Amino acid sequence: MTLVATFAQWVEGARPRTLPNAIAPVIAGTGGAAWLHAACWWKALLALVVAVAMIIGVNYANDYSDGIRGTDDVRAGPLRLVGSKLAAPRAVLTAAVVSLGIAAVAGVVLAWFSAPWLIAVGALCIAGAWLYTGGSKPYGYLGLGEVAVFVFFGLVAVLGTQYTQALRVDWVGLALAVAMGSLSSAVLVANNLRDIPTDKESGKITLAVRLGDARTRLLYQALLVVAFALTLVLMLATPWCAVGLVALPLAVRAAGPVRKGLGGKELIPVLRDTGLTMLVWAVAVALALAFG
Repeated sequence: MTLVATFAQWVEGARPRTLPNAIAPVIAGTGGAAWLHAACWWKALLALVVAVAMIIGVNYANDYSDGIRGTDDVRAGPLRLVGSKLAAPRAVLTAAVVSLGIAAVAGVVLAWFSAPWLIAVGALCIAGAWLYTGGSKPYGYLGLGEVAVFVFFGLVAVLGTQYTQALRVDWVGLALAVAMGSLSSAVLVANNLRDIPTDKESGKITLAVRLGDARTRLLYQALLVVAFALTLVLMLATPWCAVGLVALPLAVRAAGPVRKGLGGKELIPVLRDTGLTMLVWAVAVALALAFG
C-alpha cells in the first residue's frame, strides 16, 4: 500500500506550533545585537532561515525516529506522519534531511561572513537534532531533551544570532538567551507532561517521566518565572525592557491547564500559548533594546 499524506498533513507534521521556538530566539538575539549598535538585517534573516529549517528538520527527524520505534503508535498530541501511517518512513526521513540541509547551507553562509569557526557549532546543532530521538541511544529517551533545547534554542540560537551580527556577546545577550532557553524548554516540558502515560508505556524515559506529573508541572511554572524574572534584570540595561511584561497574561493563560492538573489533549493549547508568550516577549524586549 502506498502512503501519501496530503499537503496539509505534511504541514501539520512539521509542527508549526513549535515555530516560535525558532523565530523568537532570532528576534531576541537581533535585539541583543541592536543593543550593541550592530544589528544587520540580512544576517538576521539568514539566522532565521537556519533556525526555522532546523526546527522543522528536528520535528520530521523525531517523527521518523519515534515512528519506526513505535513510540507514536498511541498519542494524545499533534499528528505524527509515520506513527499515523500517513507517510512512509523514508519520505519523512527525506524531509528531515532536506530541512537540515537547508539549515546547514544557510548556516555555512552566515558563519563564512561572520566567524568561520561557527561552522563547527552548526555541525554540533545538526548532530544534536538527529540524536535527540535518532541513533542507538537517543538522549531524548534519557531525560536530556530539555537540556538540549535550553542549549540549542536558547544559548546557541540567541548568542549565535547576536555574535554573527555584533561579533561579540554581552550580559544582555546572555540574559536574553537564558530567558529564551527557559521558555523554549517550557514548551517541551508541557509536551512531555502530556505524553507521560504513553512515553512510560513505550519506554521513552523523558525528564517528565523521571520527575512524575506533579514535579513536572512545577518545573513548567518555574521556567516561566525565570523568563519573567530576567525581564526585570534586563531593565538594568534600559527600563523600556519592562514592556516584556506585556507577555505575562499569555504566560498566565498558558500555565492555566498545567496548574489545574489537566492532561492529555487538554494540554495541547499550553504548547501554543507558551510559544506565543515567547514570541511576544522576544518582540517586545528586542524593540525595547533597539530603541531604548
